[in-house]
Amino acid sequence: MKLKSIFFTLALLWTFEVKAFSVEHNFAVQIGIFDAARAKFTYRLNPQDYSIRSEVSTDGFFDTLYPFLAQYDTSGTIAEDKMTTHDYQYVSHTRFKDRSKQVIFDDHGLPVSQIVISNSKKKTRNFEPSPTPADTFDLQTIMMKIAYQYNKLGFCNSQMAVYDGKRRFDVEVVDLGTDVLPATENSPYAGEANICSMHIKKVLSEDDDTLWEFAANKPIDFWIMRDKTTNRPFIAKVRIKETPLGELNAYVTDIKIEE
Repeated sequence: MKLKSIFFTLALLWTFEVKAFSVEHNFAVQIGIFDAARAKFTYRLNPQDYSIRSEVSTDGFFDTLYPFLAQYDTSGTIAEDKMTTHDYQYVSHTRFKDRSKQVIFDDHGLPVSQIVISNSKKKTRNFEPSPTPADTFDLQTIMMKIAYQYNKLGFCNSQMAVYDGKRRFDVEVVDLGTDVLPATENSPYAGEANICSMHIKKVLSEDDDTLWEFAANKPIDFWIMRDKTTNRPFIAKVRIKETPLGELNAYVTDIKIEE
């Protein structure tokens, strides 16, 4: 089901200072005319490490047709502005399947193996080395890298190579300048925002993956605003113009920032 993959793209946000802080976002997601899902993203940055949690659940008509609940956790270390993933875990529940995945990394942040449990059936697989050089493992770490850069430089232009142990992708993020978001019934947040557009290009792969396949070769646009109290950036809106059911728009309904 491709729906579950779209929500990883909702977290291109926030800037950091050296001190620890966390940002929690709550999103309402619409696809075409449907209220499709709810998502919560919580990110925490410390001087030497980071962690991200994404929680996704279908909503409304989509929940009736395809009830889905998932949680994704990524964490790693930071040294000399380099982010290295050390832990990735995923759990999901549908009407007929419970599934979990844990990835094992070496000391350099390279994926070594994974353990997958599907309806109590356990399967372990070792990873082959990346066929070409790669910078990072998963999309959540990519989002944290972009946010870290945005804090230091004030723009989101960047390029990264990804290898998740099975697929090799290139990710390019382009800064499109500023825009003004109007007030709407979908979100209480309005005003000047910075637009960033992410493009994911598959380089080497022989099989499907819902997260990457959904986003590949489709621009994903993000409107980033700043919290008036803390001055921390957050995502106010995300748009994917083309999906099988029409345009996707995700609106932040509320944020929680802890210093």
